[in-house]
Amino acid sequence: MSSDMMQALNDIEKERGIPKSALIDAIKSALNTAYKKNFSSTQNVSVEINEITGEIKVYSQKKVVEKVEDSRFEIELSEASELYPDCKLDELVYVEATPTNFGRIAAQTAKQVVIQKLREAERSLIYEEFLEREGEIVTGTIQRIEARTIYISLGRTEGIMLPADQISSERYEVGQRIKAYIYEVKNTTKGPNIFVSRAHANFLRRLFELEVPEIYDGVVEIKSIAREAGYRSKISVHSLDDKIDSVGACVGPRGIRVQNIVTEMGGEKIDIIKYDKEPERFIANALSPAKVLAVNIYEEEKVARVIVPDYQLSLAIGKEGQNARLAAKLTGWKVDIKSESQFIEENELDGEDS
Repeated sequence: MSSDMMQALNDIEKERGIPKSALIDAIKSALNTAYKKNFSSTQNVSVEINEITGEIKVYSQKKVVEKVEDSRFEIELSEASELYPDCKLDELVYVEATPTNFGRIAAQTAKQVVIQKLREAERSLIYEEFLEREGEIVTGTIQRIEARTIYISLGRTEGIMLPADQISSERYEVGQRIKAYIYEVKNTTKGPNIFVSRAHANFLRRLFELEVPEIYDGVVEIKSIAREAGYRSKISVHSLDDKIDSVGACVGPRGIRVQNIVTEMGGEKIDIIKYDKEPERFIANALSPAKVLAVNIYEEEKVARVIVPDYQLSLAIGKEGQNARLAAKLTGWKVDIKSESQFIEENELDGEDS
């Protein structure tokens, strides 16, 4: 190593925030390993670095003896006394053992260590940056697609979108710019893994926060979300200001706000539901667009039995039960839907039985 290398370590400390002492300690450790690998695997050695000149010296620990039997581990008292005038027999002393060609090995090793430390620091910075951004929406470019997993360029790193995090109705291509929600950041030995999703319920939540100022400002709250990505979502909202219509704020003038979100989500249908603290009214709202005649609540079973007009039954249940399923998820109640005629028929039967 040289004084130029020491200056480089000073610059790295200032620019990257990696302590010079940590770099020197790492270089020393690597040089100890390099010495044992190239020169002696048995000697107890210590590598010292002059922090001003960059000069490197290797010292070998030896025992002071009267007669040397193994020069790798022993030194005669007369020779040791020249270095350590007060030394005594059987003491351990350090003697310089720097090989003539060790400078070349030292320079290569130091370079490798510095590069490795810079990589580790870069990974650490990226991890900390995206850990703080967990729960946010990011925009990136699809870099590659491998085994249905999509890798998205996010600048200095990439996001990973697993098959389960993709909207099944969407088609993705390399070079395409997309938005996604960061739901987990993991630190690994190879660097941070940033998992992103377009199917996550909070992707919809963040889109509404970005599109609707009243939600961003906290005047309108998102109470719950039920989503079947790519097909349909229901979102319940509540206004903290009686003068502001929570549903109207989310729909926007001429429906522009919700339409922007629908477009971003590839045409996924979105039902915006007015939240109500009374479960009967909330459940009736959640079954929108179906009309509801009555809702009977059974607290112990956490079941809501809903009665709808005969011609609204299929609409209330939805295709393959989707509307009823999303309403149940949105409200937290198990929803049992019956038509008006079914309800009357069951009550008549119950009357006959009694």
